[in-house]
Amino acid sequence: MATVNIHDAKTHFSKLVERVAAGETVIIARAGTPVAQLTSLTDTTATGPQRLGFLADRITVPDDFNRRDEDEIAELFES
Repeated sequence: MATVNIHDAKTHFSKLVERVAAGETVIIARAGTPVAQLTSLTDTTATGPQRLGFLADRITVPDDFNRRDEDEIAELFES
C-alpha cells in the first residue's frame, strides 16, 4: 500500500488511478498524516459487502406495523 502526499497525488493522479485499477490501494496524506484512501470500485474489501438483515438481532418490528395509525391515515383521504 503506497502513501503519497496531496501535491504528488494531484500531479500524478492519472498514474495513481492506473495503479488503483490494477488492484493497488493508495493512501493520500497531508503533512504525513493519512487523510484519504484511493481504492478500486470493484474492491469490496474497503467497505465490505453489503448484507441484508444486518439489524436482525438489534431491532424488532411490531406485529401491527402494517396497521399502525390506519384510522388516522384513512381520515386524511376522506373528504
